[in-house]
Amino acid sequence: ETSRQATTRHTVDTDAGAPAAVCSRQISGLFLQKGHPSKHRTLLSAAVDTMETSRQLGFTDDASIGSDAAFIGLQSDLDTMWLCFGAILVFFMQTGFAMLEVGNVNRKNTSNALIKNLLDALIGSLMWWITGFGIAMGSARKTHGFMGTDSFGLNFGDFGENGDHGYKYGMWMFQWAFAATTATITSGAVAERCTFTAYMVYSVMLTGLIYPTVVCWGWNTEGWASAWKSADTDKNPLLFGCGVIDFAGSGVVHMSGGVAAFCGSYFLGARKARQPHPAGPFVQLPSDYAPEYGPIFCTLGTLILWMGWYGFNGVSTLYIVNYGLVAAKTMVTTTIGAGSGGVGCLFVGSLMDGKTDGQYTLKLGNVQNGLLGGLVAVTASCSVIEPYAAFVIGFLSCFVYLGAVKTLDALRIDDVVLAIPVHLFCGCFGVIMAGLFATKENYANAYYSDRADDCAGVFYGGNGCSLAAGVVFILSIIAWVGAWSCVVFGGLRNMGLLRVEEHVEEEGMDKVGRHDKFVAMTR
Repeated sequence: ETSRQATTRHTVDTDAGAPAAVCSRQISGLFLQKGHPSKHRTLLSAAVDTMETSRQLGFTDDASIGSDAAFIGLQSDLDTMWLCFGAILVFFMQTGFAMLEVGNVNRKNTSNALIKNLLDALIGSLMWWITGFGIAMGSARKTHGFMGTDSFGLNFGDFGENGDHGYKYGMWMFQWAFAATTATITSGAVAERCTFTAYMVYSVMLTGLIYPTVVCWGWNTEGWASAWKSADTDKNPLLFGCGVIDFAGSGVVHMSGGVAAFCGSYFLGARKARQPHPAGPFVQLPSDYAPEYGPIFCTLGTLILWMGWYGFNGVSTLYIVNYGLVAAKTMVTTTIGAGSGGVGCLFVGSLMDGKTDGQYTLKLGNVQNGLLGGLVAVTASCSVIEPYAAFVIGFLSCFVYLGAVKTLDALRIDDVVLAIPVHLFCGCFGVIMAGLFATKENYANAYYSDRADDCAGVFYGGNGCSLAAGVVFILSIIAWVGAWSCVVFGGLRNMGLLRVEEHVEEEGMDKVGRHDKFVAMTR
């Protein structure tokens, strides 16, 4: 059709300019259309066909064709580099998670925590290669948007060059970094009492099956809940005509990791230091439980995570050519959400704790986790909201986080790094906020302009379908990840493979040679 329009235009509109110029204007126009760039990849193929047809008909010469092909190639190279840059930033977040764990666990468990952090990335890389990416981003037409059915094992037929200048490989790298992040969220919550065998089992399952399926739902252009679909058809309908607004993963990544962390912590039970007597009340950890260098590592880890979040959110545009505005604005809203979350949690937490000896106490932990909670909360909506909304969402997230901490204590769920309040609760909150605060203009820029009026947030005249899709998506994640996590963690507990023996926990998981029934560990 593009070729037909190009040749027809040349025939009837000779005053518009040389045929090569007409073709070039059409190609350039593809990059000026609003909407998610995934459709531009298809349009680029049409543009290339247009140039070839024009050359065969004598409308353009080889020099013009070469110039336009180089133009398209450069843009594809830049987009590929953008993904690789984002993958590096998101992968560096593993360092931040490691620092947070080291700063929170007792020194006798430091090596054990670190080896599991390393394996989050290592196991994730293998499982993402074998099954993860295919389930997440492969063609999902045969499963009606439930999971992908191709692109397993970096098959050359799926990852051949085909003129995409490595873009598919860049996408693989970027999505793998997210998968490793999800696994690390869970490992932090269940630290200091989970066996190595159990860790290996749940890490393989999470990165190889459970998490990739959620990715397909929310981010695959054929996923049943995805807002990235370019068209609403009977064979591949949009959820409520809009799909879920989860731009960078408040639900896909953070809720998935948070639900798994909740289930794992529940089946494991609390640490002896936190709950000395079974079924007894929780107690405060001794003041010398965490190492003296703990605040340094926790603060360093928080700052590293904040830096990595610019790749997490900003590079989720997936393209940079003609998407500089969306990427830059996304990073700005990310920054403001972190700021209001951290500052709000510092002071609100102090007020909730009340006075001690006539004074309010400001806690470093509230700043760190409030900042992270604010980041998680704006991750779903970062590309579709205005800066003021990022401030509101970040500030409100501090109430979500602080309330979740008290809820876990009431339920006697022991979360070492408080990953559940930050990722599960603030992630759920973030998906809901996206359905409220998304503006029409921002939605048109980040997703698709033809449905922006209906799919904008409720506060901006939308019909509520994006909000409804968000609620359904949240419930689906809880059901899917929760069910599989119960099977994995519950099965391991019934087999006696989930929790280390009491003497191992007391003496330290670094010092005792025998770690569980199958594994002995040392430094």
